Amino acid sequence: MDGVGELAVVAESVVDALTTLLGQRPSVLLAAALALVAVLWSVSWRWTRTVVTIAHEGGHALTAVLAGRGLTGIRLHPDTSGLTVSTGAPAGPGLVFTFLGGYPAPSLLGLGGALLVAADQAQAMIWIALGLLVATLILVRNLFGIVAVVGTGGLVAAVAWWGTPGLQDGFAAALSWFLVFGGLRAVRELQRGRRRGLRGASDVEMLARLTRVPAGMWAGLFWLIAGVAVIGTAWLLLGVR
Repeated sequence: MDGVGELAVVAESVVDALTTLLGQRPSVLLAAALALVAVLWSVSWRWTRTVVTIAHEGGHALTAVLAGRGLTGIRLHPDTSGLTVSTGAPAGPGLVFTFLGGYPAPSLLGLGGALLVAADQAQAMIWIALGLLVATLILVRNLFGIVAVVGTGGLVAAVAWWGTPGLQDGFAAALSWFLVFGGLRAVRELQRGRRRGLRGASDVEMLARLTRVPAGMWAGLFWLIAGVAVIGTAWLLLGVR
């Protein structure tokens, strides 16, 4: 078979796969498309990125507690940045895990959500998300952060209480896609900031100071986790059964 013939076979296989997906997973594909637009379009990203920041700071808070550190609170800012303050030793494994818990959190939450959606547990995923938002709200210490978490939680609660099963399935899938896409973009923004010299007290810089492992290696780890989460979510939600 010549090169043109091989290319035609590949193209036909791709078309067949897409046709199958469109026939069996239309809501999941629509959810992925909406989430991708929300993350890639700069206008929508400015409004929705705070959701990723909430997950990011929640990851810091959870790992701080699991590492045995005290937790003072979380602050979310209008520029979509955030800050989680913990108390304890100024160095050591506990602080390392605390700084390590931020960037992977949105991606891992999205992947976990995809696991539940794939297991036909979209409603459970939505209620878990609502519970995590309530726990985060208790820790928030500034007005903008309260408004952001309450607004996000209100949307999730509305879907949980009044959404039809079909709407809940689509919403849970869209939230999973958004978190993994958003987690990937957040790591990209971190890397772009470092290339522009905007390093300061970023998580990777703090990890480098605490561990003497170069910041670039920590950034690479975050890239790996975010990429695997996207692939895993696609495999779970787009797998034809």
